[in-house]
Amino acid sequence: MYRKTYVEIDCEALENNVKNIRENYPGYKYYIGVVKANAYSHGFNSIKYILKGGVNYLATSSLEEALKVRSMYKDTPILVLEPIHYDDIIVASKNNITVTIDNKVLFDALLENKVKVKFHLKIDSGMNRFGIKDKEIVKYIVDNSNKDLYLEGIFTHLSTGSGSEFLKEKNRFEELTSLIDLSKIDIVHLERSLTMQQHDKLPYDNGCRLGISMYGFAMTNSAPSLKRKIYNILTFKKPKIRKTKLDTRFTFKFFTEIIEVKEVKKGEIVGYAGMYDANEDIKVAILPYGFADYLYVNPSFVVINGKKYKILTNYMDITTILIDDSVSVGDTVEIFGDKISIREAAALAHQNPYKTMCSVTNRVPRVYVYKDEKEVIDY
Repeated sequence: MYRKTYVEIDCEALENNVKNIRENYPGYKYYIGVVKANAYSHGFNSIKYILKGGVNYLATSSLEEALKVRSMYKDTPILVLEPIHYDDIIVASKNNITVTIDNKVLFDALLENKVKVKFHLKIDSGMNRFGIKDKEIVKYIVDNSNKDLYLEGIFTHLSTGSGSEFLKEKNRFEELTSLIDLSKIDIVHLERSLTMQQHDKLPYDNGCRLGISMYGFAMTNSAPSLKRKIYNILTFKKPKIRKTKLDTRFTFKFFTEIIEVKEVKKGEIVGYAGMYDANEDIKVAILPYGFADYLYVNPSFVVINGKKYKILTNYMDITTILIDDSVSVGDTVEIFGDKISIREAAALAHQNPYKTMCSVTNRVPRVYVYKDEKEVIDY
């Protein structure tokens, strides 16, 4: 690592977050670690700490991701969450990767050609993305699966974990599976990180997909927004507050360093076409990161030695900040971490934490810190 711009992954926190989830929500048999998008930008090397924490199944978005994970973790079961092409299912089968089926046409083609593969059946309970919306087709697929075209699981993706929409989606799932016996299916997973925390465990649900919570994002216990408060008043609804049991820590921190300091005189400009006009004598520092490293460059400030400093300009590869005399070349700069949490950085950029983490590109090395050990992975 030559350029001192890097993401630090707190692997001990990652392991402990999973342990904390299992301890506080012990009713599930399968804790499915969702590691799509390069493990939410943590890098697939972080998976070993997720497994140490107690995850016993992995899930990716694409077959490409699943194959990469399989090359690193030979024995852990892996599910591809999104449907894939017929020809690609042969590749999945050869690599012991479980696939998702969400339509009768694909199922019939696999059945007719005697393809041997494990699959999970996707139900569309209301998100209108992937999934079956006809209970007769659900029954047909369940009844016609066999030891080769093996139905290992059934699942849906809930859009929310509380309120009337949650009840509609839960009821829709139950209606779409009313012609089959869910107890005879190995894995039934409706819950994801945030919905799990908002209601009691469903009696037929024995799996939970852990995504954002593994990386430190427990459900917030903050007060409702003004919009929600007005809605509650107008509809005479009393908001239900359900506090999360989880005590998790953020695992993703982003750092760089000062590589140059410049004096800028009053009336001079900083950046292309006067991105910043100096109306007094100032001192600026140059940081070796830009939107090619982090798309949502925090438009307000970074932290150096515990103090906030304003961002003036940013480009593809560098960012300029306003500093004082206490700052020197070589000082470490926190883009987000302990002083600016990733949740705060996301809010400042008007994004959510998912987008914030995934916007840190793979040209930024990941440094895995576990107790006294460090491992640097350059992509």
